[in-house]
Amino acid sequence: MTKKLNSLSVAQLSVMIQSGSVDPIEVAEATFDAIAAHADPAVFISLLRDRAMSEAGAASRRIRDGRSLGLLDGIPVAWKDLFDITGLATTAGSKVLAHDAPALEDADVVSNLKAAGMVATGRVNMSEFAFSGLGMNPHYGTPKNPRSTDVPRIPGGSSSGSGVAVAAGLVPVSIGTDTGGSVRIPAAFSGIVGYKATRGRYSMRGVFPLARSLDALGPLCRTVQDAVWIDAAMRGLSAPSIGHGTLRGLTIVIPQNVVFDDVQPGVLDAFEAAITRLAKAGVKIVRFAIPAFNEILDMTARHGALVTAEAYALHQQRLASPEAADMDPRVVTRTRLGAKITLVDYLKIVNSRTRLIGEVARLVDAGALIAFPTVVHVAPPIEPLKTDDDLFVKTNMRTLRNTLLGNFLDWCGVSIPCGTGEAGMPVGFLLSALPARDEQLLSVALCAEAVIRGE
Repeated sequence: MTKKLNSLSVAQLSVMIQSGSVDPIEVAEATFDAIAAHADPAVFISLLRDRAMSEAGAASRRIRDGRSLGLLDGIPVAWKDLFDITGLATTAGSKVLAHDAPALEDADVVSNLKAAGMVATGRVNMSEFAFSGLGMNPHYGTPKNPRSTDVPRIPGGSSSGSGVAVAAGLVPVSIGTDTGGSVRIPAAFSGIVGYKATRGRYSMRGVFPLARSLDALGPLCRTVQDAVWIDAAMRGLSAPSIGHGTLRGLTIVIPQNVVFDDVQPGVLDAFEAAITRLAKAGVKIVRFAIPAFNEILDMTARHGALVTAEAYALHQQRLASPEAADMDPRVVTRTRLGAKITLVDYLKIVNSRTRLIGEVARLVDAGALIAFPTVVHVAPPIEPLKTDDDLFVKTNMRTLRNTLLGNFLDWCGVSIPCGTGEAGMPVGFLLSALPARDEQLLSVALCAEAVIRGE
């Protein structure tokens, strides 16, 4: 069962569980066996074996008695280390929160997936306080990208453990957060699907924040179908309502500015090959500049980053206390930049954001989707980034650049594997939609996935 589990999607595993060919208890046991056998101990921060076996036992009894809760009953799920789990301190990838009081109840989305019958297996690693797109963590170790065949490579962040846990076949789905790309980046780097919902689509109660005006949630999983099922459960629905869309008559906009700057040749080739396949399938491809992209980057250079301002406000007292010495020095340095952002700067950013969201909505047709590479490079090696601060900062900004545009503009987006680039590493194809058009995005992604993957 362990070997089968390593390659199963949520949908495949669901068929086996619901048909009775495998028992949820067996699935849970195989999951923990796979985690124990995995060579990288940095993927999980904490395991929930007792809770998982209890939940798997309950699922087993329900299904045996003909009372299944639905498609997700008995399916294992891992949680990024910033979701409240009853009885555990919420540490957000940091040592300084390890002695905080344990959560008295689950986060809302944790409760919703439990209500759907899902089995919570543990909490996975992340960049400390979710403040990096690379996924490196000096406290709990950096999970290694399971797709690398040459040297250890970064997993992408901040939902690093989530991406690795799914790509390595330890769990079929893990739930992450995305403030500037933290679901889509690790998905792209490890060759899986990562869906970032429109901010506010799910309850944020019980989720440790980074920047509340940008924070969003989403699943990292093997297929778009899996993401659709998980999306429904995260919203408290008993079954998904999103159906397959059509590629005929669909328009995809490819921006001509910013998102291809410094792109690796292999990434560009994989992306353009996917676009060619989509065009042959009947998609109308249009290319034009989106001026808001340049303005977002210019505004950040002048006034600072919105995420940095809000992260500094959240951690200001912690940064002024002895706790700062126990934090990742790079997180401390980046967060302290927020002290330079004045109230005037912050208000200019917020007001400009509202304006730019409106301008882009008028520029891009409501029924169109936007596509560009999730990240312009494949996952780089870990070792050089450990000691070279300048390289770390440069790589982090380059890694986050494309995805953070969507967060700033309140888009929803899904990263789908579209091939490989340098060193045979995965390339992500980012398909995005305007704010609150998640149903349209997922519906199209369901029918576009095979074409994007080249299957």
